[in-house]
Amino acid sequence: MSDVLDLSAVTVRRGSSVLLDAVDLAVGSGQRWVVLGPNGAGKSTLLSIAAGRLFPTSGTVGILGEVLGRVDVFELRPRIGLASTALAGTVPNREKVRDVVVTAAYGVTGRWNEAYDPDDETRASDLLALLGVAHLAERAFGTLSDGERKRTQIARALMTDPELLLLDEPASGLDLGGREDLLRRLTALAADPAAPTPVMVTHHVEEIPVGATHALLLRAGQVVAAGPVEQTLTSPALSDTFGLALEVSARDGRYAARAV
Repeated sequence: MSDVLDLSAVTVRRGSSVLLDAVDLAVGSGQRWVVLGPNGAGKSTLLSIAAGRLFPTSGTVGILGEVLGRVDVFELRPRIGLASTALAGTVPNREKVRDVVVTAAYGVTGRWNEAYDPDDETRASDLLALLGVAHLAERAFGTLSDGERKRTQIARALMTDPELLLLDEPASGLDLGGREDLLRRLTALAADPAAPTPVMVTHHVEEIPVGATHALLLRAGQVVAAGPVEQTLTSPALSDTFGLALEVSARDGRYAARAV
């Protein structure tokens, strides 16, 4: 079993729809994965499985050395950092940004009567600074832009010092400057030997941070290709994934794609 994430023949059905179809994926420590595919490919479903928040219809899911269905997920989840739009939707709009981050220590999304150590408060502030939003600490979460919310979510996902970091389209909705700044920060984070193993979902190859080592391409719930990024992000594989003739180029560790 892979030491971080190991999916074997994972299938997810909802009625007559198949969201994931016999997906295999092995993520090892030190690897940095990106998951690409069109809308409806099953990317977010895959991330929910990896976060221990969704159980497959069939197949085996290994997460951080544990097998889903044989482990208490409430003990497993603090070891997994998750940043997603769905999770952000559970945060009260009035919640202060610093509290959005610090409450991850208790696994809640709204501060109530929990007691936090000064170290928790300091870590939350440090993580906001790491993501470039320290100046927003006292702002209400509901007043933030999409980009600011995404940075706050990533800070929250890192709060428990997780071993696995799952990012669902962290750069979507950002302007060019915001995207490039966030990717620079994610690149620096991934380069830290103490950082959690990242798995990032995106629609666009331009949003892949420098240093990504592996890629998984999904289409209609099925794996088109998976493996080392330079062998997987090819023009034929990406064309098959999106159902369009595409040409992929790479420069200085960044990727781009255009229709041909």
